[in-house]
Amino acid sequence: MNFDLIIIGTGPGGYVAAIRASQLGLNVAVIEREHIGGICLNWGCIPTKALLKSAQVFNYVNHAEDYGIKVASPKVDFDAMISRSRGVADGMSKGVNFLMKKNKITVIEGTGKLARGKKVVVTDADGKKKEYSAENIIVATGGRAKELPNLPIDGKKIIGYRKAMSLPKQPKKMVVVGAGAIGVEFAHFYNSIGTEVTVVEFMDGGLLPREDKDVSKEITKIFKKAGVKVLSGHAVQTVDTKGKQCKVSIKNRKNDEDIVIECDVVLSAAGVTPNTEDIGLEMLGIKTDRGLILVDDYYQTNVKGIYAIGDVIPTQALAHVASAEGITCVEKIAGHHPEVMDYDNIPSCTYCDPEVASVGMTEAAAKEAGYELKVGKFPFSASGKASAAGAKSGFVKVIYDAKYGELLGAHMVGANVTEMIAEMIVAKKLETTGHEILKAVHPHPTMSEAVMEATAVAYDEVIHL
Repeated sequence: MNFDLIIIGTGPGGYVAAIRASQLGLNVAVIEREHIGGICLNWGCIPTKALLKSAQVFNYVNHAEDYGIKVASPKVDFDAMISRSRGVADGMSKGVNFLMKKNKITVIEGTGKLARGKKVVVTDADGKKKEYSAENIIVATGGRAKELPNLPIDGKKIIGYRKAMSLPKQPKKMVVVGAGAIGVEFAHFYNSIGTEVTVVEFMDGGLLPREDKDVSKEITKIFKKAGVKVLSGHAVQTVDTKGKQCKVSIKNRKNDEDIVIECDVVLSAAGVTPNTEDIGLEMLGIKTDRGLILVDDYYQTNVKGIYAIGDVIPTQALAHVASAEGITCVEKIAGHHPEVMDYDNIPSCTYCDPEVASVGMTEAAAKEAGYELKVGKFPFSASGKASAAGAKSGFVKVIYDAKYGELLGAHMVGANVTEMIAEMIVAKKLETTGHEILKAVHPHPTMSEAVMEATAVAYDEVIHL
Protein backbone atom coordinates (compact mmCIF):
# COMPACT_ATOMS: atom_id res chain seq x y z
CA MET A 1 0.00 0.00 0.00
CA ASN A 2 1.16 3.53 -0.73
CA PHE A 3 0.67 6.57 1.53
CA ASP A 4 1.67 10.21 1.50
CA LEU A 5 3.23 9.73 4.95
CA ILE A 6 4.17 6.77 7.13
CA ILE A 7 5.11 7.37 10.76
CA ILE A 8 6.95 4.66 12.69
CA GLY A 9 5.88 4.98 16.33
CA THR A 10 2.79 6.49 17.96
CA GLY A 11 4.16 8.25 21.02
CA PRO A 12 3.45 11.96 21.62
CA GLY A 13 5.61 12.75 18.60
CA GLY A 14 4.20 10.17 16.20
CA TYR A 15 0.48 10.33 16.93
CA VAL A 16 0.41 14.16 17.10
CA ALA A 17 2.30 14.35 13.80
CA ALA A 18 -0.16 11.90 12.25
CA ILE A 19 -3.21 13.90 13.31
CA ARG A 20 -1.75 17.21 12.10
CA ALA A 21 -0.73 15.61 8.78
CA SER A 22 -4.26 14.28 8.31
CA GLN A 23 -5.68 17.75 9.04
CA LEU A 24 -3.41 19.05 6.25
CA GLY A 25 -4.87 16.57 3.76
CA LEU A 26 -2.19 13.87 3.74
CA ASN A 27 -3.00 10.16 3.52
CA VAL A 28 -1.31 8.90 6.69
CA ALA A 29 -0.39 5.53 8.20
CA VAL A 30 1.19 4.89 11.59
CA ILE A 31 3.08 1.77 12.63
CA GLU A 32 3.01 0.67 16.28
CA ARG A 33 4.51 -2.47 17.78
CA GLU A 34 2.91 -2.16 21.22
CA HIS A 35 0.27 0.38 22.33
CA ILE A 36 -1.04 3.52 20.65
CA GLY A 37 0.26 6.52 22.59
CA GLY A 38 3.75 5.14 23.14
CA ILE A 39 5.73 5.13 26.37
CA CYS A 40 4.56 8.60 27.49
CA LEU A 41 0.88 7.79 27.51
CA ASN A 42 1.09 4.12 28.55
CA TRP A 43 4.16 3.95 30.81
CA GLY A 44 5.44 7.49 31.34
CA CYS A 45 3.88 10.93 31.63
CA ILE A 46 0.26 9.96 32.25
CA PRO A 47 0.36 6.91 34.57
CA THR A 48 3.15 8.40 36.70
CA LYS A 49 1.01 11.49 37.30
CA ALA A 50 -1.84 9.21 38.37
CA LEU A 51 0.46 7.56 40.93
CA LEU A 52 1.69 10.95 42.13
CA LYS A 53 -1.91 12.10 42.56
CA SER A 54 -2.56 9.08 44.77
CA ALA A 55 0.48 10.03 46.86
CA GLN A 56 -0.77 13.62 47.08
CA VAL A 57 -4.23 12.53 48.27
CA PHE A 58 -2.64 10.23 50.85
CA ASN A 59 -0.52 13.13 52.07
CA TYR A 60 -3.59 15.40 52.27
CA VAL A 61 -5.49 12.85 54.33
CA ASN A 62 -2.53 12.35 56.66
CA HIS A 63 -2.43 16.11 57.25
CA ALA A 64 -6.20 16.66 57.31
CA GLU A 65 -6.07 17.97 60.88
CA ASP A 66 -3.92 20.88 59.63
CA TYR A 67 -7.09 22.01 57.82
CA GLY A 68 -9.45 21.40 60.72
CA ILE A 69 -10.63 17.97 59.59
CA LYS A 70 -10.34 14.76 61.62
CA VAL A 71 -9.83 11.54 59.67
CA ALA A 72 -9.29 7.99 60.91
CA SER A 73 -5.89 6.45 60.21
CA PRO A 74 -5.53 6.15 56.41
CA LYS A 75 -3.82 3.15 54.84
CA VAL A 76 -2.12 2.66 51.49
CA ASP A 77 -3.74 0.17 49.11
CA PHE A 78 -0.76 -0.27 46.79
CA ASP A 79 -2.57 -2.59 44.37
CA ALA A 80 -5.43 -0.12 44.04
CA MET A 81 -3.01 2.75 43.35
CA ILE A 82 -1.31 0.73 40.59
CA SER A 83 -4.70 -0.35 39.20
CA ARG A 84 -5.96 3.24 39.07
CA SER A 85 -2.78 4.35 37.29
CA ARG A 86 -3.15 1.60 34.66
CA GLY A 87 -6.82 2.50 34.22
CA VAL A 88 -6.00 6.14 33.55
CA ALA A 89 -3.37 5.10 30.98
CA ASP A 90 -5.74 2.64 29.28
CA GLY A 91 -8.44 5.29 29.04
CA MET A 92 -6.06 7.76 27.42
CA SER A 93 -4.82 5.11 24.96
CA LYS A 94 -8.40 4.39 23.91
CA GLY A 95 -8.86 8.13 23.41
CA VAL A 96 -5.91 8.30 21.02
CA ASN A 97 -7.21 5.23 19.16
CA PHE A 98 -10.47 7.14 18.71
CA LEU A 99 -8.54 10.13 17.32
CA MET A 100 -6.81 7.83 14.81
CA LYS A 101 -10.20 6.68 13.51
CA LYS A 102 -11.68 10.18 13.59
CA ASN A 103 -8.82 11.50 11.45
CA LYS A 104 -8.93 8.50 9.07
CA ILE A 105 -5.38 7.43 9.91
CA THR A 106 -4.42 3.86 9.02
CA VAL A 107 -3.01 2.01 12.05
CA ILE A 108 -0.64 -0.84 11.20
CA GLU A 109 0.29 -3.17 14.06
CA GLY A 110 3.83 -4.53 14.09
CA THR A 111 7.50 -3.54 14.07
CA GLY A 112 8.54 -1.20 11.28
CA LYS A 113 11.91 -1.16 9.55
CA LEU A 114 13.08 1.24 6.86
CA ALA A 115 13.82 -0.23 3.45
CA ARG A 116 15.21 1.16 0.20
CA GLY A 117 12.93 3.03 -2.14
CA LYS A 118 10.97 4.90 0.56
CA LYS A 119 9.50 1.71 1.90
CA VAL A 120 8.83 0.29 5.35
CA VAL A 121 8.71 -3.43 6.08
CA VAL A 122 6.37 -4.29 8.96
CA THR A 123 6.72 -7.55 10.88
CA ASP A 124 3.58 -8.53 12.81
CA ALA A 125 3.30 -10.55 16.04
CA ASP A 126 3.27 -13.82 14.06
CA GLY A 127 6.48 -12.94 12.21
CA LYS A 128 4.73 -12.20 8.91
CA LYS A 129 6.17 -9.34 6.87
CA LYS A 130 4.36 -6.80 4.72
CA GLU A 131 5.75 -3.88 2.75
CA TYR A 132 4.35 -0.34 2.63
CA SER A 133 5.57 2.72 0.76
CA ALA A 134 5.24 6.48 1.19
CA GLU A 135 6.61 9.70 -0.26
CA ASN A 136 7.65 10.68 3.25
CA ILE A 137 8.56 8.62 6.31
CA ILE A 138 9.00 9.86 9.89
CA VAL A 139 10.96 7.85 12.44
CA ALA A 140 9.35 8.45 15.86
CA THR A 141 10.37 5.28 17.67
CA GLY A 142 11.08 7.04 20.98
CA GLY A 143 13.38 5.88 23.76
CA ARG A 144 13.67 3.48 26.67
CA ALA A 145 15.32 3.46 30.08
CA LYS A 146 19.08 3.80 29.80
CA GLU A 147 20.87 0.70 31.06
CA LEU A 148 24.16 1.33 32.86
CA PRO A 149 26.91 -1.31 32.38
CA ASN A 150 27.16 -1.94 36.14
CA LEU A 151 23.39 -1.86 36.61
CA PRO A 152 21.84 -4.47 34.28
CA ILE A 153 18.05 -4.31 34.45
CA ASP A 154 16.59 -7.75 35.23
CA GLY A 155 13.00 -6.57 35.81
CA LYS A 156 12.91 -8.12 39.29
CA LYS A 157 15.48 -6.59 41.63
CA ILE A 158 16.96 -4.02 39.26
CA ILE A 159 14.12 -2.31 37.44
CA GLY A 160 13.37 0.51 35.00
CA TYR A 161 10.54 3.02 35.18
CA ARG A 162 8.01 0.70 33.52
CA LYS A 163 8.34 -1.94 36.20
CA ALA A 164 8.30 0.76 38.90
CA MET A 165 4.71 1.48 37.85
CA SER A 166 3.54 -2.11 38.09
CA LEU A 167 5.39 -3.79 40.97
CA PRO A 168 3.43 -6.70 42.49
CA LYS A 169 3.96 -5.31 46.00
CA GLN A 170 5.26 -2.18 47.65
CA PRO A 171 8.97 -2.43 48.52
CA LYS A 172 10.04 -1.62 52.06
CA LYS A 173 13.37 -0.20 50.90
CA MET A 174 14.33 1.20 47.49
CA VAL A 175 17.47 2.72 45.99
CA VAL A 176 16.89 5.11 43.09
CA VAL A 177 19.89 5.63 40.81
CA GLY A 178 19.66 9.03 39.12
CA ALA A 179 18.23 12.28 40.48
CA GLY A 180 16.70 13.65 37.30
CA ALA A 181 12.95 14.10 36.83
CA ILE A 182 12.16 10.37 36.58
CA GLY A 183 14.20 9.43 39.64
CA VAL A 184 12.86 12.32 41.73
CA GLU A 185 9.22 11.61 40.85
CA PHE A 186 9.48 7.94 41.78
CA ALA A 187 11.49 8.74 44.91
CA HIS A 188 8.72 11.12 45.97
CA PHE A 189 5.93 8.64 45.22
CA TYR A 190 7.43 5.70 47.08
CA ASN A 191 8.63 7.81 50.01
CA SER A 192 5.15 9.34 50.34
CA ILE A 193 3.52 5.93 50.75
CA GLY A 194 6.05 4.66 53.29
CA THR A 195 8.95 3.09 51.38
CA GLU A 196 12.41 3.92 52.71
CA VAL A 197 14.09 5.63 49.74
CA THR A 198 17.73 6.46 49.00
CA VAL A 199 18.58 8.49 45.87
CA VAL A 200 22.09 8.14 44.42
CA GLU A 201 23.24 10.83 41.97
CA PHE A 202 26.61 10.88 40.19
CA MET A 203 26.67 14.67 39.80
CA ASP A 204 27.19 17.08 42.69
CA GLY A 205 24.56 19.57 43.80
CA GLY A 206 21.73 17.42 45.12
CA LEU A 207 18.49 16.46 43.37
CA LEU A 208 17.74 17.74 39.86
CA PRO A 209 21.36 18.83 39.38
CA ARG A 210 20.72 20.30 35.92
CA GLU A 211 18.22 22.81 37.30
CA ASP A 212 19.19 26.19 38.74
CA LYS A 213 21.33 25.74 41.87
CA ASP A 214 18.69 27.39 44.07
CA VAL A 215 16.08 24.90 42.81
CA SER A 216 18.33 21.88 43.45
CA LYS A 217 19.18 23.14 46.93
CA GLU A 218 15.52 23.75 47.83
CA ILE A 219 14.08 20.48 46.55
CA THR A 220 16.93 18.50 48.14
CA LYS A 221 16.21 20.17 51.50
CA ILE A 222 12.48 19.35 51.19
CA PHE A 223 13.13 15.71 50.25
CA LYS A 224 15.58 15.22 53.11
CA LYS A 225 13.04 16.68 55.53
CA ALA A 226 10.51 14.16 54.20
CA GLY A 227 12.91 11.32 55.00
CA VAL A 228 14.54 10.65 51.63
CA LYS A 229 18.27 9.95 51.88
CA VAL A 230 20.13 11.87 49.16
CA LEU A 231 23.64 10.84 48.10
CA SER A 232 24.79 13.31 45.45
CA GLY A 233 28.34 13.10 44.15
CA HIS A 234 28.16 9.31 44.60
CA ALA A 235 28.46 6.46 42.11
CA VAL A 236 26.94 2.99 42.22
CA GLN A 237 29.74 0.47 41.74
CA THR A 238 27.91 -2.86 41.82
CA VAL A 239 24.61 -4.41 42.87
CA ASP A 240 24.66 -7.89 44.38
CA THR A 241 21.27 -9.52 43.72
CA LYS A 242 22.12 -13.06 44.85
CA GLY A 243 20.48 -12.88 48.27
CA LYS A 244 16.96 -12.04 49.32
CA GLN A 245 17.85 -8.33 49.24
CA CYS A 246 20.00 -6.25 46.93
CA LYS A 247 23.34 -5.08 48.25
CA VAL A 248 24.20 -1.80 46.56
CA SER A 249 27.88 -0.80 46.70
CA ILE A 250 28.29 2.97 46.41
CA LYS A 251 31.41 5.14 46.29
CA ASN A 252 31.58 8.74 47.51
CA ARG A 253 33.35 10.53 44.67
CA LYS A 254 34.68 13.25 47.00
CA ASN A 255 36.55 11.07 49.49
CA ASP A 256 36.41 7.55 47.95
CA GLU A 257 34.44 6.28 50.95
CA ASP A 258 32.59 3.04 50.25
CA ILE A 259 28.97 2.59 51.35
CA VAL A 260 26.80 -0.53 51.16
CA ILE A 261 22.99 -0.18 51.27
CA GLU A 262 20.60 -3.10 51.42
CA CYS A 263 17.20 -2.74 49.75
CA ASP A 264 14.39 -4.73 48.15
CA VAL A 265 14.67 -3.15 44.73
CA VAL A 266 16.93 -0.79 42.75
CA LEU A 267 15.33 1.61 40.27
CA SER A 268 17.63 2.64 37.42
CA ALA A 269 16.61 6.17 36.43
CA ALA A 270 19.79 7.25 34.71
CA GLY A 271 18.23 8.66 31.55
CA VAL A 272 16.87 7.59 28.18
CA THR A 273 18.37 5.59 25.29
CA PRO A 274 16.98 6.12 21.76
CA ASN A 275 15.27 3.22 19.99
CA THR A 276 17.33 3.42 16.81
CA GLU A 277 18.78 -0.08 16.60
CA ASP A 278 17.69 -2.42 13.82
CA ILE A 279 15.30 0.00 12.11
CA GLY A 280 17.21 0.24 8.82
CA LEU A 281 19.24 3.41 9.39
CA GLU A 282 22.56 1.86 8.39
CA MET A 283 21.18 0.31 5.21
CA LEU A 284 19.91 3.68 4.02
CA GLY A 285 23.06 5.51 5.12
CA ILE A 286 21.21 7.77 7.55
CA LYS A 287 23.69 9.71 9.67
CA THR A 288 23.69 9.25 13.44
CA ASP A 289 25.77 10.39 16.39
CA ARG A 290 25.94 8.13 19.46
CA GLY A 291 22.71 6.45 18.41
CA LEU A 292 20.83 9.71 17.78
CA ILE A 293 19.62 10.57 14.27
CA LEU A 294 20.97 13.81 12.81
CA VAL A 295 18.37 16.09 11.21
CA ASP A 296 18.01 19.62 9.81
CA ASP A 297 15.81 22.41 11.20
CA TYR A 298 12.71 20.70 9.82
CA TYR A 299 13.71 17.19 10.94
CA GLN A 300 14.77 15.77 7.58
CA THR A 301 17.70 13.37 7.74
CA ASN A 302 20.51 13.37 5.16
CA VAL A 303 18.27 11.06 3.09
CA LYS A 304 15.54 13.00 1.29
CA GLY A 305 12.03 12.12 2.41
CA ILE A 306 13.15 10.43 5.63
CA TYR A 307 12.55 12.41 8.83
CA ALA A 308 13.01 11.86 12.56
CA ILE A 309 11.47 13.46 15.66
CA GLY A 310 11.37 13.03 19.43
CA ASP A 311 13.71 10.98 21.60
CA VAL A 312 15.63 9.61 18.59
CA ILE A 313 17.20 13.01 17.75
CA PRO A 314 19.63 15.20 19.76
CA THR A 315 17.01 17.46 21.37
CA GLN A 316 15.38 17.40 24.81
CA ALA A 317 13.77 14.00 25.45
CA LEU A 318 10.41 15.43 26.50
CA ALA A 319 6.88 14.61 25.33
CA HIS A 320 5.95 18.22 24.57
CA VAL A 321 9.14 18.63 22.52
CA ALA A 322 8.32 15.56 20.43
CA SER A 323 4.78 16.79 19.78
CA ALA A 324 5.98 20.23 18.68
CA GLU A 325 8.64 18.69 16.45
CA GLY A 326 6.04 16.42 14.85
CA ILE A 327 3.76 19.35 14.02
CA THR A 328 6.61 21.44 12.60
CA CYS A 329 7.86 18.47 10.55
CA VAL A 330 4.53 17.61 8.88
CA GLU A 331 3.66 21.24 8.22
CA LYS A 332 6.94 21.51 6.29
CA ILE A 333 6.18 18.25 4.45
CA ALA A 334 2.74 19.63 3.51
CA GLY A 335 4.33 22.69 1.92
CA HIS A 336 3.74 25.19 4.70
CA HIS A 337 6.39 27.49 6.17
CA PRO A 338 6.46 26.71 9.89
CA GLU A 339 8.65 28.60 12.31
CA VAL A 340 11.82 26.79 13.36
CA MET A 341 11.56 25.59 16.97
CA ASP A 342 13.28 27.61 19.69
CA TYR A 343 14.94 25.05 21.94
CA ASP A 344 15.94 27.77 24.40
CA ASN A 345 12.28 28.22 25.31
CA ILE A 346 11.37 24.66 26.27
CA PRO A 347 9.87 24.16 29.73
CA SER A 348 11.14 21.48 32.08
CA CYS A 349 8.72 20.09 34.68
CA THR A 350 9.10 17.64 37.56
CA TYR A 351 5.86 16.54 39.20
CA CYS A 352 7.00 15.78 42.73
CA ASP A 353 5.49 17.63 45.70
CA PRO A 354 6.24 20.48 45.68
CA GLU A 355 6.56 20.63 41.89
CA VAL A 356 9.53 22.00 39.96
CA ALA A 357 9.28 23.97 36.71
CA SER A 358 11.75 26.03 34.71
CA VAL A 359 12.37 27.62 31.36
CA GLY A 360 15.39 29.37 29.85
CA MET A 361 18.79 29.97 31.39
CA THR A 362 19.89 29.22 34.92
CA GLU A 363 21.56 32.07 36.78
CA ALA A 364 24.96 30.41 36.37
CA ALA A 365 24.47 29.93 32.60
CA ALA A 366 23.35 33.54 32.15
CA LYS A 367 26.43 34.83 33.98
CA GLU A 368 28.65 32.54 31.94
CA ALA A 369 27.07 33.94 28.76
CA GLY A 370 28.20 37.40 29.84
CA TYR A 371 24.89 38.99 30.76
CA GLU A 372 24.58 41.61 33.46
CA LEU A 373 21.62 40.39 35.46
CA LYS A 374 18.62 41.47 37.47
CA VAL A 375 17.57 38.49 39.59
CA GLY A 376 14.47 38.31 41.76
CA LYS A 377 13.34 35.55 44.10
CA PHE A 378 10.02 35.49 45.96
CA PRO A 379 9.28 32.75 48.52
CA PHE A 380 5.82 31.22 48.74
CA SER A 381 6.06 31.62 52.50
CA ALA A 382 5.24 35.30 51.82
CA SER A 383 2.24 34.45 49.60
CA GLY A 384 -1.24 34.77 51.10
CA LYS A 385 -2.71 32.13 48.78
CA ALA A 386 0.12 29.69 49.54
CA SER A 387 -0.40 30.17 53.27
CA ALA A 388 -4.16 29.62 52.94
CA ALA A 389 -3.54 26.49 50.87
CA GLY A 390 -0.95 25.11 53.28
CA ALA A 391 1.62 25.14 50.47
CA LYS A 392 4.31 27.53 51.65
CA SER A 393 7.33 25.55 50.39
CA GLY A 394 9.35 26.87 47.47
CA PHE A 395 9.74 30.08 45.50
CA VAL A 396 9.68 31.76 42.12
CA LYS A 397 13.02 32.97 40.74
CA VAL A 398 13.28 35.18 37.64
CA ILE A 399 16.35 36.23 35.71
CA TYR A 400 16.42 39.31 33.47
CA ASP A 401 19.04 40.96 31.29
CA ALA A 402 19.78 44.22 33.12
CA LYS A 403 20.46 46.13 29.89
CA TYR A 404 17.26 45.47 27.93
CA GLY A 405 14.98 43.85 30.51
CA GLU A 406 14.77 40.61 28.48
CA LEU A 407 13.51 37.57 30.37
CA LEU A 408 16.36 35.05 30.33
CA GLY A 409 15.03 32.38 32.66
CA ALA A 410 12.43 31.46 35.26
CA HIS A 411 12.72 28.77 37.92
CA MET A 412 10.02 27.63 40.31
CA VAL A 413 9.52 25.24 43.21
CA GLY A 414 6.03 25.02 44.67
CA ALA A 415 2.46 23.81 44.41
CA ASN A 416 1.14 23.80 40.81
CA VAL A 417 4.20 25.57 39.37
CA THR A 418 4.07 23.23 36.36
CA GLU A 419 0.92 25.18 35.44
CA MET A 420 2.38 28.58 36.38
CA ILE A 421 5.46 28.21 34.17
CA ALA A 422 3.31 28.72 31.04
CA GLU A 423 3.15 32.47 31.73
CA MET A 424 6.92 32.69 31.52
CA ILE A 425 7.11 30.57 28.35
CA VAL A 426 4.70 32.90 26.56
CA ALA A 427 6.42 35.98 28.01
CA LYS A 428 9.79 34.75 26.76
CA LYS A 429 8.32 33.90 23.35
CA LEU A 430 6.90 37.43 23.05
CA GLU A 431 10.19 38.98 24.26
CA THR A 432 8.34 40.50 27.20
CA THR A 433 10.44 42.66 29.49
CA GLY A 434 10.59 42.59 33.26
CA HIS A 435 8.91 45.99 33.37
CA GLU A 436 5.94 44.68 31.36
CA ILE A 437 5.49 41.67 33.65
CA LEU A 438 5.73 43.93 36.69
CA LYS A 439 3.04 46.25 35.31
CA ALA A 440 0.73 43.41 34.25
CA VAL A 441 -1.73 43.28 37.15
CA HIS A 442 -1.87 39.74 38.57
CA PRO A 443 -4.99 38.51 40.42
CA HIS A 444 -4.96 38.38 44.21
CA PRO A 445 -4.79 36.07 46.03
CA THR A 446 -3.06 33.60 43.70
CA MET A 447 0.12 31.58 43.58
CA SER A 448 0.90 33.23 40.23
CA GLU A 449 1.29 36.60 41.95
CA ALA A 450 4.72 35.29 42.91
CA VAL A 451 5.86 35.86 39.29
CA MET A 452 5.04 39.56 39.58
CA GLU A 453 6.51 39.72 43.10
CA ALA A 454 9.76 38.04 42.06
CA THR A 455 10.03 40.51 39.19
CA ALA A 456 9.45 43.34 41.66
CA VAL A 457 12.35 41.97 43.74
CA ALA A 458 14.58 42.06 40.65
CA TYR A 459 13.67 45.72 40.05
CA ASP A 460 13.83 46.78 43.73
CA GLU A 461 10.08 47.48 43.84
CA VAL A 462 8.86 44.59 45.98
CA ILE A 463 6.01 45.30 48.38
CA HIS A 464 5.46 42.04 50.27
CA LEU A 465 8.99 41.20 51.42
